[in-house]
Parts: sequence; C-alpha cells; structure tokens
Amino acid sequence: MFIEINPHSVDQRKINEVCTVLRKGGIIVVPTDTVYSFACDLYNKKALNQLAQLKKVKLNKANFSLICYDLSTLNEFTKPIDRSTYKLLNKALPGPYTFILTASNKVPKLFDSNKKEIGIRIPANDIARQIVLELGNPLAVTSVHDEDEIIEYTNDATEIFQRFEKQVAIVIDGGIGTLQPSTIIDCTDNEFSVIREGLGSLDVLN
Repeated sequence: MFIEINPHSVDQRKINEVCTVLRKGGIIVVPTDTVYSFACDLYNKKALNQLAQLKKVKLNKANFSLICYDLSTLNEFTKPIDRSTYKLLNKALPGPYTFILTASNKVPKLFDSNKKEIGIRIPANDIARQIVLELGNPLAVTSVHDEDEIIEYTNDATEIFQRFEKQVAIVIDGGIGTLQPSTIIDCTDNEFSVIREGLGSLDVLN
C-alpha cells in the first residue's frame, strides 16, 4: 500500500490507518527528518523478527533504534540519565540525532538479546511522531539504506515502494527525504562521543 501524507498538515485518518496495520504486525516505511526508515510496532515480536529479516540479521543482533514522541517515555527504555545528558537531549530534540543511551532491563527482553544500549530518536517530522502518539508506544526503526551505503533511491518514496512493495505493508510518501543520516551521539559514558556525523549539527555539544 502506498499512502501520501502531507508532513505539514497530517491527516489523522491516514495515521489511524497506518496504526491499524502496525498493530497487526505490519512493516511500514516512514519518513523522518533524515532518511526514510523501515518501522514496526515495538511491542509486536513477530514484526520485530520480520524487520530483522528485512535487514538480513537475527533479532538479537539487530541494532534498531526507537522513535519516541517526546522525552517522557525515556525512563521506560533507558536507565536514569544524568542532568547534562537530559539537557543535551532537550536541546537537540526533536531533531536529526540518534542518542545512544544505557538500556533499561526492558530492552533485552524486547529484542531477545543482552543489549545494554539503545538508540533513541525523536525526529522533527510530524508524520513519524503522530504515528507514535496514536500507536501509544515507540516504533522500532532501521534506515532503508545499508549502514555504509546510502543509495540514491532511498530518499524517494515512490522508488522505495517499487523496490520493497512485496516486503512491507505500507510505504508512506512524506515528500523527498534527505540522503544524510542522523548524527549519532553516544551518551553512555561520562563524556559524549560522536559515533557518526550526519545531518545534525555538532553545535549542540557546545
């Protein structure tokens, strides 16, 4: 299914339709403020396994991030964060960043793994965030492109649909995306470290 949603005037009826599919275990392609991403309901184990298969990894080896609506749900999925980390997150989000945080005890059970860290995203994209809000919990996400290769088609929902229509339930067209991934910042140590410089400016660290 191919669904067009205007990111500047989000149609709630279409958001509801997407969430119905997610609750049934469907994989979707969702726009973010960086690259398009595969996504599923975090609490649907069957969907998580299918998402892992799509990326050709086992679930316990998958490095999925969570798209959250805001910072209020962090304590469910991360260990308590210190004041300086919270200040950084509050300054940078919503925005094109992935923050690596120490995972709560809940995370390993979700991913059948011994994961000690989890990537958190709050993109500046109303489509993704409204889906999370309506769904009632975060999305598990992974970029459409491979980690080391951003291919031209991955910023165009029409081309993504042509390539993946048999593997996903819905591709959401939220306009032409960027080919730049998010900036990844590791906050699990006493000092913040940049894992990957992407679209997000490093000025937030100053």
